[in-house]
Amino acid sequence: MGVIKDEFYTEAVKLSNEIKALLKEHGETVIDQVQLAQVYQGMRGIIGLVTETSLLDAQEGIRFRGYSIPQLVELLPKAENGSQPLPEGLFFLMLVGRLPSEADVDHLTSVLARRSHVPNYVFDAIESLPVTAHPMTQLSIGVMALQTESLFAKAYNTGISKSEYWAYIYEDCINLIARLPRIAAYIYRRKYRGGEHIQPNGMLDWASNFAHMLGFEDPTFHELMRLYLTIHADHEGGNVSAHATHLVSSALSDPYLSFTAGVNGLAGPLHGLANQEVVRWIESMYEALETNDPSKEQIAAYVQKTLTEGKVVPGYGHAVLRQTDPRFIAQMEFAKRYCPDDNMIQTVWKVYEAVPPILSSTGKIKNPWPNVDAHSGALLKHYGLVEEDFYTVMFAVSRALGVLASMCIERVCGFPIERPKSVTTELVKRYLNKEVTTLE
Repeated sequence: MGVIKDEFYTEAVKLSNEIKALLKEHGETVIDQVQLAQVYQGMRGIIGLVTETSLLDAQEGIRFRGYSIPQLVELLPKAENGSQPLPEGLFFLMLVGRLPSEADVDHLTSVLARRSHVPNYVFDAIESLPVTAHPMTQLSIGVMALQTESLFAKAYNTGISKSEYWAYIYEDCINLIARLPRIAAYIYRRKYRGGEHIQPNGMLDWASNFAHMLGFEDPTFHELMRLYLTIHADHEGGNVSAHATHLVSSALSDPYLSFTAGVNGLAGPLHGLANQEVVRWIESMYEALETNDPSKEQIAAYVQKTLTEGKVVPGYGHAVLRQTDPRFIAQMEFAKRYCPDDNMIQTVWKVYEAVPPILSSTGKIKNPWPNVDAHSGALLKHYGLVEEDFYTVMFAVSRALGVLASMCIERVCGFPIERPKSVTTELVKRYLNKEVTTLE
């Protein structure tokens, strides 16, 4: 087996044995209480999943295997003369559980480059769609077409042992991560650049090659892609894209089928479209105020108008976070370094000053602070990637790192099919009226 694959399996087996020991000793321990409102309102806050790759802390933000965003920016290996973390390094950390060396990342980069070839029939499947199809629709079809390459699906059909599942899942996950940038870039060039495609450059790192295939050669845009694909990679397991991927995978669907489920969830307006909604909200404000350089006072008045109309300020608030999203801060630091004079970026910063006090004053908002989406769209706009419908595709390429690392771990640990209990409202009413003593 490969060097990384060997180390991953060794560490994952240790984790699997630890989980089995925990369940044997504490399997009947009650760890949470569920309120009826949580049952009806999206299971918000109910502890029902284990995801080893990351944990979202309300005060500190996302931690990947215990490391915060600022720590990752500092500690993960970087490209030569670069300042931003390489996403391959984060994938290694999520998979294996330790910070990678430069040699580890160089090895993973070369593995991904060698496996990045996409069969022509995948492009044919994408070409069968109208060019007007949403980029996320095209991505979903592209990944589904690639499913015929699944090593796990082929091996499962031969009757392999359960103990072998993880090895084929691992290979599928590495192959899918390697090929996603090529598929995503093909969709971008097909839809927005007249079908003039750019071949991959095997000498570049994973994120830089993605930027190259998109058609952007500015070295600082390549740095942005390294940061973007790192900070969007994972966000616990309960968000729609991660949970959908896990749920479908729990039925032993291969990584292609499972990740496509996550892609389709990410395409929902309440999940992966927020960054483009931020950009469109700012552009609507420009139009309403007849300026692309509004003052903080003008912004505050427009925010009040937005709220009065019963709308939300996109990019603000989070289900878990109670502080400014560290991913927002990371992007702000990047912008201060590389593009501090950009009008829209300066507007993002002014909105950051204006919005939290206004939302706090309502007394209804638990988290008035910006999340990752409040900044990312403005950065992409600055470098000329202005096609907002494509932003979620980039999010999906990044999110693959986290959900596929989790899938590998779940198969080593032998996690079962997910099957929560559901009840009817009639039974709930009978329980509340004490006509029955249990909801089972």
